[in-house]
Order: sequence, then structure tokens, then C-alpha cells
Amino acid sequence: MIFKKFFRPFLYLLGLYVAVCFLLRILLIFNPIVTGGFSLGSILKIFFLGSISNALVFIVIGVLFWLYLLFLSDGKYKKPFGYIIFGLLLLLLIYISFFDTIFNQYGGVVPTLAITFVGIKTFLFGLLLFLPKYRKKIRLVLYSTTIFIFVTAILLNGISEFFFWNEFGVRYNFIAVDYLIYTNEVIGNIMESYPVLPLFTGLGVASLGVTIFIVYKTKGYLNHLPSFFQKIKLVLLNILAVLLAFFLIPALAHLQNAQNIFTNELQADGLHKFYDAFLDNSLNYFKFYPTINQQAAFQTLQKQIPEIKGENTLRNITDSLPEEHKNVVLITVESLSEEFLSHYGNKNNLTPFLDSLADKSLFFTNLYANGNRTVRGLEALTLSLPPTPGESIIKRKDNKNKFNIGNIFKQRGYQVKFMYGGYSYFDNMKDFFEGNGYDIVDRSNFKPDEITFANVWGVCDEDMANKAIETMNAEAAGGKPFFNHWMTVSNHRPYTFPNGKIDIRGDVKSRDGGVKYTDYALHKFFLMAEKQPWFKNTIFIIVADHCASSAGRTALPMDKYRIPAIVYSPNFIQPQEITKLCSQIDIMPTVLGLMHFTYSTKFFGQNVLDSAYIPRAFIATYQDLGFIRDSTLTVLSPVKQIQQYRLVKEPMEGVQPQFQSMYKEILLSKPDEIRKNETISFYQTASWLLQNKGYQQ
Repeated sequence: MIFKKFFRPFLYLLGLYVAVCFLLRILLIFNPIVTGGFSLGSILKIFFLGSISNALVFIVIGVLFWLYLLFLSDGKYKKPFGYIIFGLLLLLLIYISFFDTIFNQYGGVVPTLAITFVGIKTFLFGLLLFLPKYRKKIRLVLYSTTIFIFVTAILLNGISEFFFWNEFGVRYNFIAVDYLIYTNEVIGNIMESYPVLPLFTGLGVASLGVTIFIVYKTKGYLNHLPSFFQKIKLVLLNILAVLLAFFLIPALAHLQNAQNIFTNELQADGLHKFYDAFLDNSLNYFKFYPTINQQAAFQTLQKQIPEIKGENTLRNITDSLPEEHKNVVLITVESLSEEFLSHYGNKNNLTPFLDSLADKSLFFTNLYANGNRTVRGLEALTLSLPPTPGESIIKRKDNKNKFNIGNIFKQRGYQVKFMYGGYSYFDNMKDFFEGNGYDIVDRSNFKPDEITFANVWGVCDEDMANKAIETMNAEAAGGKPFFNHWMTVSNHRPYTFPNGKIDIRGDVKSRDGGVKYTDYALHKFFLMAEKQPWFKNTIFIIVADHCASSAGRTALPMDKYRIPAIVYSPNFIQPQEITKLCSQIDIMPTVLGLMHFTYSTKFFGQNVLDSAYIPRAFIATYQDLGFIRDSTLTVLSPVKQIQQYRLVKEPMEGVQPQFQSMYKEILLSKPDEIRKNETISFYQTASWLLQNKGYQQ
């Protein structure tokens, strides 16, 4: 009897989920976006196999609910266990509220969320402990609230899937994953696009009605909670059910193999598709973006990269002068927006060292980041490839043996390393760089006495600078040139660093402090490097991975992608400002040009100093792909949308012309066909090469 009562609430929620999904399929199948008919067999697959998939997926998701049911107990409130548990909860709440914890190290809203969660848990446990007469009523209220949350989530998911299908004609894909990342923009779009008030009012009323029904039918469970041994049996049954679901869900997914894509999409479970998209991290360019004839795409690309032939980017770069096999140190600085440098108008003296170094270097004043995340910057600098829709290549399954800058150096006997102050498994960096021939130096290589300060992201940039000098000295002693790519970490939330280094305390968690400390650490690195015998034979490149923020008035605000880049090598590279429009993908091909390398390449990036170079830049989010040329920004978006903007400078007072970065983006009513096709050619060919293994070593 107890088993029937235990599973009854779960079965009602499972039935609700399957029923909502069944109704959703009926609505979707009659949606005007669906083209072509369905056979009887297709209809049966869509509804029968689809409903089984829904039930199996909910068995997995419902683990959260049955865990809640299992933890309902009267025994834990008995003396002395109740007081011990309550005391431990209080101590935990005090600890995370007043002491430095992992939550504080991460910063942002994380500490508040942790304190709120533990605080509510402590308060509710106290109510149930100290008010035994009202325990059943309190428990009924909490049970009803839990049911309401699950019911609302099920109904809200059905509504979300309906609108997602209405816009994209598919179940959840990486665009849905992307929506979780750009929460502010998505919420704003929803508020402007849909009748939010009546929609959510209706949702609330429906959820409340369903909740009352389920609670009325299942509240008997609260009066006869299972014993400890009964719970063990229930746990075993649930584990078996979940294991069976894990086995059957992918098996049913393999049956989504009809020729009609709509049959497969309608048969699928939306949440399972979301999970797949989260793991796959890709967005099919040819399905969601505007395309042109494939041969025409490469022919258009050839006008911009004249040396290529056929449907690939393979070409030979030649130089009449002998190659200079200098050491190369590429330093990618976390979130170094151009706005932090005094050249671009900053008055707070946040980067005194970089400002001074820029005047002694090849200084790219009009360079744009490919994206708005670290992995996009690392991808651009390593692969010299325009951003493709979905997640960065670094985080995809097919991320190894790509044509990369490290390979160019390795062919010449260089030692090639990626350096990172944190654990490089984060963001899949270790997998990507090792899979492309790099050796790794990260936090796991540090001895305890080499770490003076660390937070959740890794050791401070000073500690990494010391490790970098030690590593480069060992490399130089080996007699081979080296190429080292160092990714900094200190200019990242929570912006903590050692106190006493700069005029901003390291524990106030200030972005300005993070920027200024990183500048300080880089200065210390160069002071140490100047004393090493290999210094005079080394080229140093300092560039941001992306800007500090990408939010703006438009989907791709120009000023939120402009970043500084400095190439420094005294007695080899003459100081000069490069004002040509260019992209992150052009930095390393330009450096190879400075070193007079003759090599075969598949890179989309080009030597900016070459007289044949045509100024252009790429900027992108996970789904909006932008191309800048001749004061025009062209943006490709799902589903096959194209928008073009005329770029008009908005002058900033006190800033020299070459450092002006503010633009008004004026939407054009009719896109220019030449610029449109140029944009498509870059993104289409890049996506095609990746899809067809055309960008391998």
C-alpha cells in the first residue's frame, strides 16, 4: 500500500508531462511551418514512440521529485537528531554568511544564492522541529508548493516548446542553450514580442488548478510516510527505473530516422533534444543560416583571399627573406576591453604598463574580437578561423588535429605550450590544446610553495608569470626555440588578487582592480624576462580574448568587440600604429609575416601588413554572425535572416581618431548584395570545411 501511495504523486506528474507533450505534438503537427504529409506509420511513430520517450525522460527528470518524497520523515525531528541537524544547519549558515568560502571566491550572486538556499532550508527545518503540532499543516503547504513548482515547469516547458517551434520549426537545439546564456536579451525579447501578462496569468491559473487536483488525490502519502527499510526498497526500484530509462532513451532516439525531418522532430522529446544540444554544442549553418551555391561561395572567398583555389583555403605563403626563428610568447589577457587603456580614453590609469608598451610596439588600434567568451578568443588565435555558429570548436567533440598555429611552429622544431593559471580541463582547453599538439602547463604543475595567491579560477597572474619564466628558461636551455601561449586569469570575477600590489585592495572584488593587477603582473613578467638571455630573440604578443562585456544597444555592438593588440620585440619590430580594420584571426599570420615564414596554410586569417590585405573583421555571438567591411556591418542570424547596418562614428571627446570605437548602427532597409555574399562566403565556407574535415592538419 505504501508503495502505491509513494508512486502516486510521481505518476500524476508523469501523466501530466506525457499529456502536455501529446497535446503539444497535435498543435505542432498542424503548425503552418510544417510542410509535407505524414503516413499512418509516421503518425504512429510520432505519437506512440514519442509518448514513450516523454515518459522515460520524465523518469530521469523526476529523480528530483522522488528524492524530495524520500527525504520526508518524522524520525529526523526526534531528539537528539533534530537538534543536531538544526545546529549543523545553523553553523553552515553562519559559515557561508560570515566567512570566506568557495561561494565568495566566485563572487557575483553566487554567495547570495547559497546563503538564501541554506537560510530557507534552516528556517523550514526549524519550523518543523519546534512546531510539532503544526508539522502536518506546514508539510502539506511545502508539499503543495513543490507540486506547484513541478506543474508550472511542465506547463511552461510546453509553452516554450510551442513558441520555439513556431520560430525555428524544430525542437530545442543549441539556440535554446544559447538563450540560457543571454538571459537578459531573451527576457527582453519575450517581453516585447508576446502578450506576457495574459500568458503568465493563464499559466498561473492552470498550474494552480492542476496542483489542487494532484494534491487532493495524493496528500494521503503525507499521513503514512514509509519507514527506513521501505525507503531502501523504494530507492532500489527508482534506481532500476532510471537505469532502464538511460538505456532506452538513446535507443528510441536512434529510431528518429525518417526521411521527413518533421517526423523526427515531432517524435523527439524536447528536453532530451535540449540535453543533446548542450553536449553537442553545434548549430548547423546550412540549416539555419542563409547560403549561396557552394562553388560560388568559394569563388567569392577567392576575391578576398586571392591565393586559394577550388573548395578549400589551402595556399602557399612565400617570403623572399630568410626565416627568423625567434621565440614567440602569445599572452591572451582575460577581458581586456580597449576602454581600459588610456589611448582609448580611459582616465583612471588602469594599464600604465600596457599603455607605455603600446607606444614601443606594433599597436593594432582597430582590431576586433571574434566573440564574447574566452574559448572564442583562443579559437581565433589558434585556428585563425572565423567563428562558426554554436559553441566554440574548443568545446566540440571534433576539436582535434585541426590546422593550427602551433603546428606551423612545430614543423620548425619549436617547443609548443599552452599555459594557464587554472586547471585547464575548464572549458575543455586541455582536451583541445593537447589534441592539437600543445604541451600543457597549468595549476596542476605548481608546487605548493609556488602559489602565493589563488582563487576559484587559478593562481594569480604573478605566480603564473614566475612559472612562465621558469618554463621558458628551461626551454631556452634545451637549445630549441619556443612558442608559448599564456592565458591570464586574474581579470575575471571575483577579481581577487594579493593585497599590497597596487593602489586598489585585492579583496574588494573590483573589475578596475582586476585590470590594474593584471597590468602590474605583466609588468613584473617583462621585468623578469628582460634579464633572461632569450629575451632579445623573442617576440611578445599581448591581446585580449574578448571585451569585458558584450551587451549593448544592438545584437552586435561594435564598441563591445574592439580590443587592443600589441606586438613587442625591441630591435626587431619598429613601433607603429596599425589602423587597418582587422580581426583576431589575423594576428598570428601577421606575426609569421614579420618572421618571414614561408609555409603552407589553411588559415582564413591574413597578414595585415601585406599590401594585398583587404580590411575586414568578424564579430559574433553563438548565433549572430557579423562581418564588418567598408563601414557596413552585415549580420547573419537564424532562421536565414540577414540584416545590414551602416556604421556612423560617434566621436568621443579627447580621443584621437585612430582610437575612436563608438558607432551608431543604422539598420538598412535593403542589404547590399555584394557585402551580403561576402559575409555568407566566409561563414559558409568555414562551416563547410569544418563539417567535411577540410580544416584538419
